[in-house]
Amino acid sequence: MLYNLLGAIAFYVGFILLFSFSIRLYTQHGQTIKVPEVQGKNFDDAVSTLKNEKLKYSISDSSFDDSKPPLSVIDQSPKPGSLVKEYRTIYLTVNSKMAPQVQMPDLKDVSLKQASMILQSYGLKVGSLIYKPDLAKDVVLDMIVGGKSIALGEKVKKGARVDLVLGDGLGQTQIEVPNLVGYSLREAKFILDGSSLNLGALVVDNSIGNDTLDAIVYKQIPDPHDQQNKMMNAGEGVDVFLTSPEKYDGGK
Repeated sequence: MLYNLLGAIAFYVGFILLFSFSIRLYTQHGQTIKVPEVQGKNFDDAVSTLKNEKLKYSISDSSFDDSKPPLSVIDQSPKPGSLVKEYRTIYLTVNSKMAPQVQMPDLKDVSLKQASMILQSYGLKVGSLIYKPDLAKDVVLDMIVGGKSIALGEKVKKGARVDLVLGDGLGQTQIEVPNLVGYSLREAKFILDGSSLNLGALVVDNSIGNDTLDAIVYKQIPDPHDQQNKMMNAGEGVDVFLTSPEKYDGGK
């Protein structure tokens, strides 16, 4: 009786050990592979690398990034260096070959800062900034893609550069041309700043050295005495002709 009991116990112990060994062998317990880095590789090269390491792959998502080559791997899961079993599936995010299209967001009457944030959220980029006379400074008046004005909701390629037409904060305010003749360049700049006008071209004669701030304005365009053209838009420039104080023979 005792021998029968001991035999039964030995049989069950042996069965359990054999079953445990089989399970460990089947699941390859303790045998792991370090996931290689395929992010940044061409898709075909990435697949070849994974197969060589006895790993499977699956495209889990696609995205578009114009700074990366088309059909390149831009993300992977599990991450490089992770320990996995043989034939584990590695999920890949692949960069699209063609840029998807997105709808142009409504940017009109928003600030430049807001427009930049909105464009970024849509996968678009800020292109050139074009200023036009308008009292609203740095407020979007129009959106341009490829030289063409784009309306709200029109389709554009993701990653496209959007040129923004902005108000310059000056509008069409008319300013009477100040008389700069007889003043030094330093004084002329001060007068123009106070009149919301800018300094245009500087034309100097051969009597002036390196320092032009003390040079005297002997002529200007527009001419303040021209009654038909004595008004300018705010922000426009006045061209001045300069000579040395010694050579200037006019009076203020």
